[in-house]
Amino acid sequence: MSDWIRRFHSAPNAGSRLLCFPHAGGSASAYHALSAAVAGAIEPLIVQYPGRQERFGEPFAERAEEMVAAALAALPAPVDGTPTILFGHSMGALLAFEAARRLTAEGQPPAALFVSGRRGPSLPQWPARRKPVGEMSDSELIEDIRKLSGTPDELLSSPDLLRLALPPVRADYRIVEDYIYRSAPPLDCPITVLTGDKDPGVTVEAARAWGSETQAAFSFHVLAGGHFFLDDHMPYLADLITSVLPEPNIRQRA
Repeated sequence: MSDWIRRFHSAPNAGSRLLCFPHAGGSASAYHALSAAVAGAIEPLIVQYPGRQERFGEPFAERAEEMVAAALAALPAPVDGTPTILFGHSMGALLAFEAARRLTAEGQPPAALFVSGRRGPSLPQWPARRKPVGEMSDSELIEDIRKLSGTPDELLSSPDLLRLALPPVRADYRIVEDYIYRSAPPLDCPITVLTGDKDPGVTVEAARAWGSETQAAFSFHVLAGGHFFLDDHMPYLADLITSVLPEPNIRQRA
């Protein structure tokens, strides 16, 4: 398996696979619980971005296109047309969307796209009043992270841990800032969107804008919580993902 892909739980008899893209500053371990929840029905594969965990010391990626191309190139070739389902949270939602576009252009469209914690890709991805990350001091960036309520206070108050945590966050924030949405025909795969009702950076209306990106089914779910609402709703997400699997996968899970 490539440095770009992590497999926490094997699923040798699964008829589908799930490719997950973590949030900005995140690593593959963020999806360990989701991997465990779906592994009985689907093969979970998690993208590991450079510059974190066992890839510490590698240069950070600079563009969304670079990350998507590398992750997809690292995927094992599908066996017998094994369908691929994509999922991404926050920055990962943009990467999963671009992966869906790329796979579609290559004649291998995903079976479904799940995104969460991100406004529709055609909208500005940061508020106009927000200072670019390159102009933020460390204290300003820490305060920005703190507003998302997804990082333990122990980490945000530890200088040693922050020296490790802030560089990947800065690198990934730049990727989101530099993201350019390009008009293209809507996807043929269904899109499922999840959003938190108290997310400080994504309104319900902004999340609903994902609906224009598909000509297939569109499903929209508003759940209780802030930007990292999925931490409290992982079983719900796992059930949504497995609900789109072909019938043989559902019987295997049972």
